[in-house]
Amino acid sequence: MPDRWEAPAKVNLGLRVRPRDPAGYHPVVSLVQTIQLVDTLEVETAEEDLLLVDGEIREGRDDLVWRAVDELTAGRERPRLRWRLTKRIPVAAGLGGGSSDAAAALRATLAVTGWPDDPHPIAGRIGMDVAFFLVGGTAWMEGYGERITRIEPLRGFALTVVVPPFELRTEAVYRAWDELDEPEGPPVGDRDLPPALRAYGPLRNDLTPAAVALRPELGDWIDELRHRWDRPVLLSGSGPALFSFFADLDEAASAAEVVPAGTRFAEPAALRSEGVTRRPDDR
Repeated sequence: MPDRWEAPAKVNLGLRVRPRDPAGYHPVVSLVQTIQLVDTLEVETAEEDLLLVDGEIREGRDDLVWRAVDELTAGRERPRLRWRLTKRIPVAAGLGGGSSDAAAALRATLAVTGWPDDPHPIAGRIGMDVAFFLVGGTAWMEGYGERITRIEPLRGFALTVVVPPFELRTEAVYRAWDELDEPEGPPVGDRDLPPALRAYGPLRNDLTPAAVALRPELGDWIDELRHRWDRPVLLSGSGPALFSFFADLDEAASAAEVVPAGTRFAEPAALRSEGVTRRPDDR
């Protein structure tokens, strides 16, 4: 029977970007939170390596699942692995789905092989958010994603997550941020935040102006959701996923029902206190 792992999405409750370093990378300080929206990754030993994504064979080894496996097992013999990835997290949306899948692949590979390795040291070589997904919950993510500091889990509110019907590539958004002379994102002040978040406010996402510059219709989506929900709307990561805060899941579900036509994804989301985990029904 294959091992099944949950790979959750995240939102950047706040994201402050620092100027590009000599190597071309941007340090960040981000308040990040896993949510109850998950991909499912199954693994079992097999006669040959194979990755199925939503039932389709994924050719090549540039997928983040294989990158994680290859980084972890470089120079060592391992069993051949058959992976089955079921996607629910929208791709290229700023919700970290690919990085979460990679973190799940690290944990799953260690479980299959029985190796006692700590996956954290190699996580940053795979993707910025991978180290966070090994931990999950509520945390500060700093530097280039490698410094994770867990804090007291947030409670007392839910989110509604909406993804407009287009994609944004992270590299392009950061490049636009440089070209716009490193703007700050619009802040959300304490009185517009849930009580549990007010100690961390004001919150802002510095990539918002760059994302809107690349896709001006994103600004229209933000304005329309702000009007329909009567509350501030924030961007997660490099976008285009948008979210806002609601008192509970029922209120968040009602908000998900009044989104603009053409929405790619709209769901309420509870906060999740953990990162990638083995599915409890497997053990």
